[in-house]
Amino acid sequence: MISRTHSFSISTRGKGTYEVTEQVSALVRNSKVLSGTATIFLAHTSASLILFENADPSARTDLHRYFEQLVPEDSPDFIHTAEGPDDMTSHIRMVLTRSS
Repeated sequence: MISRTHSFSISTRGKGTYEVTEQVSALVRNSKVLSGTATIFLAHTSASLILFENADPSARTDLHRYFEQLVPEDSPDFIHTAEGPDDMTSHIRMVLTRSS
């Protein structure tokens, strides 16, 4: 069995979705593995990987708007704000979108 390990980092500007298709595609392509499984690990506890519509940017806008309504950042119900006002909302959004 062939195994490859690669990594990359992205700079973020706070909550939201970030496109990583090009980075992942390049790593898979450059691995020269023709058939197999790619495992993508996110090291942050409030991050998740989602497969989502990419052809129309309004889909991401709608997703962001929906999450703002579903899990509002300024909710007085949250006490976990160690890393800022979006800390708990980010954890909840991760739980709702995680794939494992």
